[in-house]
Amino acid sequence: MASPRGGSTGNAAACSLAWDGLSAYGTATPASFWVALEQPGPWGRDAITESQLSPTLGRELADEAAQAGGRLVLIRAPGHHAATHEGGPRRVLVAGGLATAQWLAEGVVLRPDALASLPWDALAAGDADAVLAACPWLRPAAAPALLVCTNSKRDVCCALRGRPIALDVAGRFPGRVWECSHTGGHRFAPTGLVLPLGQLLARLTPGLATQVLDAAATGRLAQAALGERHDRGRSHLPPSWQAAESWVRAAASVTEPGALWCEPDPDEHTVVVRHTDGRAWTLRVRPQTGEPLPESCAKEPVPANTWLVTPGAGEYRT
Repeated sequence: MASPRGGSTGNAAACSLAWDGLSAYGTATPASFWVALEQPGPWGRDAITESQLSPTLGRELADEAAQAGGRLVLIRAPGHHAATHEGGPRRVLVAGGLATAQWLAEGVVLRPDALASLPWDALAAGDADAVLAACPWLRPAAAPALLVCTNSKRDVCCALRGRPIALDVAGRFPGRVWECSHTGGHRFAPTGLVLPLGQLLARLTPGLATQVLDAAATGRLAQAALGERHDRGRSHLPPSWQAAESWVRAAASVTEPGALWCEPDPDEHTVVVRHTDGRAWTLRVRPQTGEPLPESCAKEPVPANTWLVTPGAGEYRT
C-alpha cells in the first residue's frame, strides 16, 4: 500500500484494521455543538494550530468552543491539498441543539476571525435564533453535511481510508461532503460526523455515507448506521449513555433522533433509556478491557477499551 508521500506505509493501516471486529459504541467525541471552519491547504498533526490558519486565532476559537461544551474542526473540499496563500472566503458550518431539536446553519466569511462573533453561550444552549441574530453571515442550511476525517498527520489510517470515500461521495452530494480534521476514534477509520444529528460514524463506506446523507435529509439516522460496527454514538451524551442509546437504537430500530433519552440510575453501571412512546430499557453498561492494540498508527499498543451493553432486569416495559 502506498503512502500519501509515495513510500511504503508499512503498518500504516494497522490501527484501524486491528480494531475491525470491536464495538464502536460509546466512542463519540463529546460535544454539545460543532463549528466547522473551511481551511484549505495542508494540515499538521494539530490542524487547528498547524495549518495556514493563524495558530493564535485557531487556539482561541477552539478554546472558546471547548469551554462552552462544543468542538471546533477544520474542513476542506475533498481532493488535492497543495499549499495555498492565506486569504479568501471560507465556508462555515455550525450545528447545535443536539439534545433537543437539531439544527444546522451555514455561511461564508471573508476572514476567519469573523468566528469571534459566535455567541458561545447561545450555542451551548442550542438557541438557533440567537446564533443567527448574532451572526448575519449565517443562514439555515438547506441540507445536512457529512464530515470525513482525513487528517493524515494525526493518523495515516484516516487519510488512506477516508479520502477516497470523501472524494467518491462528494460527487453525488456537491457541497455536502467535507474532509475534516481530527474528531477522535481514528482506530475506527474511516470515520465521519453527520451534521446536524451529531452522530459519529465508524468504518465508513461510500454506500453507508450515501445512506447517512439521504436519511439525514429527512431528519433521521440511517438504519444502516445503527449497530456496534458503525455507530460511535451521538456527541452530546456521555460515553456510557452513548453506548446505551446506541444499543437501544439498534435493538428497536429507532432512527428518530429525539425519540430516546437516558436517565441515571443509583447503580453507576446501569442506564435507563426511555422512548417517547412509553417504552423503556434498563441496561447494564460496563467498560471492558481487551488485549493491547495500536490505538493510533504512530503509537504503541494500549489496552483495547470498549463498552459492554447487556439487558438488565426489567429491560423492556411499556
